[in-house]
Amino acid sequence: MTQKVAVLGTGKIGEALLSGMIRAGWAPADLLVTARRPERAKELQERHGVTPVTNAEAAKSADTLILTVKPQDMGTLLDELAPHVPADRLVISGAAGIPTSFFEGRLAQNTPVVRVMTNTPALVDEAMSVISAGSHATAEHLAHAEEIFGAVGKTLRVPESQQDACTALSGSGPAYFFYLVEAMTDAGILLGLPRDKAHDLIVQSAIGAAVMLRDSGEHPVKLRENVTSPAGTTINAIRELENHGVRAALIAALEAARDRSRELASGNS
Repeated sequence: MTQKVAVLGTGKIGEALLSGMIRAGWAPADLLVTARRPERAKELQERHGVTPVTNAEAAKSADTLILTVKPQDMGTLLDELAPHVPADRLVISGAAGIPTSFFEGRLAQNTPVVRVMTNTPALVDEAMSVISAGSHATAEHLAHAEEIFGAVGKTLRVPESQQDACTALSGSGPAYFFYLVEAMTDAGILLGLPRDKAHDLIVQSAIGAAVMLRDSGEHPVKLRENVTSPAGTTINAIRELENHGVRAALIAALEAARDRSRELASGNS
């Protein structure tokens, strides 16, 4: 791991990525960071031993550039980087909704670009990072991106045409589960439980259910049926969920998230 990697616009996810890379074996001396505020850059240096640089310096000296700024700031960043990025640099974008062609059209001809949609569980090394190649990215570039993002969770390669759907499912996915836990906690309070106990019950149930889904190999329908006895409590709850259209609402919600990702890709803010 002798290549230099720069994380540009290092926020929470960027810092989680840095921390995971260091635990996975990258030397802090090989990691560069940029941040909008000087005090933030100094904080990252003190906390992780990485080197703060300017965006232009990162473009000149790093072998891989990971762009983690917000989608609306990406055009400005690319304008700043373009004069300094040689065509052999690997550029990895973590911006939702922005296609690799957006970068390829603003950087040197044949610059390899890889698009990655990760999510906030990167903060606890349980991210789901979805990786797609641009026109000039090779299998080696994809493997390098997997090595980097594998430090904070699981990775999956998909065609770029599927990125908007993946953004809706896994990029925004943690928010849906937080929303569900919030609603179930309120229900627990309504049923007479203190908030802290309701929270603990639901969170541990969610963790257990997720591990079963991951490790059992069973279809979720089968796992649900194992909990659903005839004329029991669970089937009554499921009936109410169906009566209130929860399944249809979830499908509509994910379609809305996908459509918004497409709007961002087309430049509509």
